[in-house]
Amino acid sequence: MAKEDKKLPEEGSTPKIVRGALQVIGGAVPFAGGLFSAAAGAWSENEQEKVNKFFRHWIKMLEDEIREKERTILEIMARLDIHDEEISKRLESKEYQSLLKKTFREWSGAESEDKRTYIRNILANAAASSMTSDEVVRLFIDWLKMYSELHFKVIAVIYKHGTNGVSRGGIWRDLGKAEVAENSADADLFKLLIRDLSTGGVVRQHREVDYYGNFIAKTPERRPKGSGPKPVTSAFDDDDSYELTELGKQFVHYAMTDLPLKIEYKPQSETDSGNPA
Repeated sequence: MAKEDKKLPEEGSTPKIVRGALQVIGGAVPFAGGLFSAAAGAWSENEQEKVNKFFRHWIKMLEDEIREKERTILEIMARLDIHDEEISKRLESKEYQSLLKKTFREWSGAESEDKRTYIRNILANAAASSMTSDEVVRLFIDWLKMYSELHFKVIAVIYKHGTNGVSRGGIWRDLGKAEVAENSADADLFKLLIRDLSTGGVVRQHREVDYYGNFIAKTPERRPKGSGPKPVTSAFDDDDSYELTELGKQFVHYAMTDLPLKIEYKPQSETDSGNPA
C-alpha cells in the first residue's frame, strides 16, 4: 500500500474517506486496530471531521512516544559495552526484558525529560551493574511514577550533604525557596514531600550507628516541669537532620548517575537537522 494511503485525510475530505482512513490506521498501528475499526463506524458523517482531528492528534502522540522509546533503547546500547559477555547475557535475559516491558508500560508516567533521563539511567545501570536486585530496580521505576520533580530535587539536596544529613530548613534553602509562613500552602506541600519520602523508605531522620551498623537509640529529651506542651515542630525545622536510606542512595546511583557513552550517538532528529533540505 502506498505511503500516502496510510495517512488520515486532511479536514474537508469526504466523511466516507475519513472512515476508510480510520480502518487503514487500524492496520498500520496493530495495537490500536480494534479501537480504530470500532471508531470508524461509531460516528455519523456530520461528526466525522471533528473526530478525525482528534485522532490525528492522538496518532501524533503515539508516534512521539514510540520515537522516545526508540531513543531510549539506542542510548542504553550506546552506553554499554556490548562486547562484554556478561552484559550481553544480561541484555538478553528474561529478567532484563521484563524490566524493559515494565518501563515501557508505564512510560506515560514519565511526563518530563528529567524523568525520561532517569529511566534511561536506571535501565543502563541495571544492565551494567549487579549492585542491587531486579526487585529493587522495579521499585525505582515505580518511584518515577509516584514522585514529582520536586521530590527528586529534595533527594538530590539530601544526597549532596552526605552522611551528616541536612535539616528541613537547610533543604528548603538549598532549593532556593523564599521564606514563607508556616500556615501557607507551600509549607504544607513541603511537609508532605518529606512525609512522602520518609514513608516511602527514601529518606529518614539522621541517626548514629554503632560499629556493626546498628542504630543507636536516642536519649529522650527531658523537659523541665511546668514548661507546658512541647512546641509544634516547624516545617522548616533546623534541629533534626535527614539523610538518604540505603534504598535512597542506590536510587541516586541508578537513576541520577550517567554511564559514559561507549559510542557516539545522536538522536535521529539531530542527525536529520544537519542535512540539507
